[in-house]
Amino acid sequence: MESLKDKIIAVLHTVFDPELPVNIYELGLVYDIDINNSNAVQITMTLTAPACPVAGDIIFEVQQKVQAVEGVSDVHVQLTFDPPWTKDMMTEEAKLELGFL
Repeated sequence: MESLKDKIIAVLHTVFDPELPVNIYELGLVYDIDINNSNAVQITMTLTAPACPVAGDIIFEVQQKVQAVEGVSDVHVQLTFDPPWTKDMMTEEAKLELGFL
């Protein structure tokens, strides 16, 4: 049976950075997913650049999609720039997709 964390990761694969054809999970933008005993979810994530013009849209989409996962009671998205995102945080698949390999 798929765990709640697996379901959340699956839905994060459907959130894309509008400037790149790769989802935020494969880009390495999701730093941590914490689920407490009441199934409230805390997602710590970053953006490819601090001045990202669509930051609010991405965070809103993450909140909406994770909140819709069956079993999730609440969602809080914490944006951080520590550590700063680098291309090294991407999965091999994302690097291949973007031509970095």
